[in-house]
Amino acid sequence: MTLRWLCGVLRVRGKTDLFLVLLLAAGFAALPVFALLPSLWGFAAASAVSYVADEVLHARSPSFVRRLAALQLTRTMRFTVRTVMLLALADRMNASDAVLVTALAVFSAHFALVTLYTAVHHAIRRRRTLPVVVRNLDMSGAGIPQSPPAFLYRRFLRKLLHLDLPAHAGLLVALAAGAWQPAGVGFALTAGLSAAAVLALLAQLRRARRMPSPDEVIAEVNRQLAGYRPEVALYFSFASVSRDFMYQVNMWIETLERLDRRPLIILRERASFRYLSRTRLPVVCVPKADDVAQLELPELRVVLYPGNAGKNVHMLRVAEAKHVFIGHGDSDKLASSNRVSKVYDEIWVAGRAGRDRYQRVRHAVSDEAIVEVGRPQLSSIRLHANHVPGPPPVVLYAPTWEGWSDDDCHTSLIPMGVTLVEKLLAENVRVVYKAHPLTGKRSRAAAEADRAVRELLRADNERRDAERAAAAVAAAKPRLAEIQARLGELAGRLGGDDAEQTREARLPGLDGEAEWHELRAEWHRIFWESRGPVRHNVVVGQLPTLYECFDQADLLISDVSSVVADFVASLKPYVLTNAGDLPDAEFRAAYTTAGGAYLLDRECARLPEILRSVRDPRHDPMAAERRVLKEYVLGPDRPTSMERFNAAVNALAGKAEAEHEEWRGEGPRVAVGL
Repeated sequence: MTLRWLCGVLRVRGKTDLFLVLLLAAGFAALPVFALLPSLWGFAAASAVSYVADEVLHARSPSFVRRLAALQLTRTMRFTVRTVMLLALADRMNASDAVLVTALAVFSAHFALVTLYTAVHHAIRRRRTLPVVVRNLDMSGAGIPQSPPAFLYRRFLRKLLHLDLPAHAGLLVALAAGAWQPAGVGFALTAGLSAAAVLALLAQLRRARRMPSPDEVIAEVNRQLAGYRPEVALYFSFASVSRDFMYQVNMWIETLERLDRRPLIILRERASFRYLSRTRLPVVCVPKADDVAQLELPELRVVLYPGNAGKNVHMLRVAEAKHVFIGHGDSDKLASSNRVSKVYDEIWVAGRAGRDRYQRVRHAVSDEAIVEVGRPQLSSIRLHANHVPGPPPVVLYAPTWEGWSDDDCHTSLIPMGVTLVEKLLAENVRVVYKAHPLTGKRSRAAAEADRAVRELLRADNERRDAERAAAAVAAAKPRLAEIQARLGELAGRLGGDDAEQTREARLPGLDGEAEWHELRAEWHRIFWESRGPVRHNVVVGQLPTLYECFDQADLLISDVSSVVADFVASLKPYVLTNAGDLPDAEFRAAYTTAGGAYLLDRECARLPEILRSVRDPRHDPMAAERRVLKEYVLGPDRPTSMERFNAAVNALAGKAEAEHEEWRGEGPRVAVGL
């Protein structure tokens, strides 16, 4: 418990990272001690430890490094401390005044050149910051110059600060040998390399001055959009975009690509591109509201919103288009029947349950504004009839996050997550644990419970033929990493800055699409095979996908969330956590998706009986209820969700076109695609 608490306080993931943090602290604490003793070899060892631990922590635990920076212990400060301690050591070992003065001058010059380099880098970055970043549009006509070489431009501070190594090493060798020539060589290398780096970057500044103006970039984007003539847009904004939020966009990409109308994706935060999945559709990222207003989209008729965000108002002003809230999942949470939805022309829900949910919020949304379109994303989910449970049963535990406030907190992690996993392990099942990506963002208790669950699964894996399983996982890692790197390339995640991303943008096409799907299938196959039939798995990141986890699972345990509604499509048994121990009838009345669920009490006393539904499929009294609930929550199987979604887009676009023509006084014309 003490280790978990300490990991939580330091924001590190486990014992290895905690060891590195303690090693870093010990290295820096030892520097002044060995400098004042003085102890040359002790100082050299402490300095090496501080260098190595610092570098590894940057790669393994960036959250801890950010916390150090928040405490003013930035990377530059840590390098400065190490340098000052080295000078103190040299003084204590009676280095000559000439050596000390030269060392001070060289290190001062090095830090001055780092400052100058940083200023030049910022100047280049400002010039290369575009008002619009695009993917899948031909921006070769914009005249954007090539990005500076990566070795000069990316992670520059890390590289520059490490140029002090020759001077540090040279001075230490000189102190050990009693001869000052090594120090001179080291000083010359540090000063020369630092100056050369600044000169090289100044040459790149001249190229950056040829960047097109913001108006020229937007004009070129509008020329490309005029050729494409988008009719439908998916619009997404979030206050703090990261991989945790981009699933809300990525889940809709394949659906958009199958529409009759020409779709466009509009993003508002630059970080979005980093986590955007592969698509052949044009994508435009416009961070500023004024620049959104300059986009020319005369044929845009339908705008789809997967989330409610303040920046949505910048697109809602487009009167020629119809605005639709499609959400990013269908659940019994308050967000799935928000009164804010009144600002949209229509709200599209999966099935009758979504319509009824809005109707329970009196005076929120008219019944005519609600359209049932199903969930096109669920077409690939394996049905219960096609699934054969294996020994041991696979239980997917997918708790939701703690929500923006305690009023909307449905997570089971805090009150019962650890107890649940302990009892699952006692029942000899295989656990796949996939927490909501936002887990622990607001609540420390949720973060601590998440860490405790992971630790339980890790410890149990060690008891389950750990050596053989660990070897298989390790053997699979290189190929999985290779596939992910290629998937990143196919997704269009290019190196360089936003300007380079836009410069290298290409027209949409089918190139690489078959390879993309083949590689994703191969990644999932290797991942699950390497984990073996008994190993528990903690799933983080974009792969494996949630729906792949559905296909692996014999039983889902989750909270009130859209995960449950999506899992209903499989017709497999599922469990809703009832952490408040409400009476069953009251809980089922409050939450639609509880209609086909087994309900789990806070102490998990019902768990053995629930697991019988998997171990003995004949003992599954909720099977009939799940079949009824599936149609109520997700709509009928025919016509398909994709057909219904496409028809809804066509119908609303046709309505918008008719209104637009009538407004122009030309009279309505026949809507395309009806």
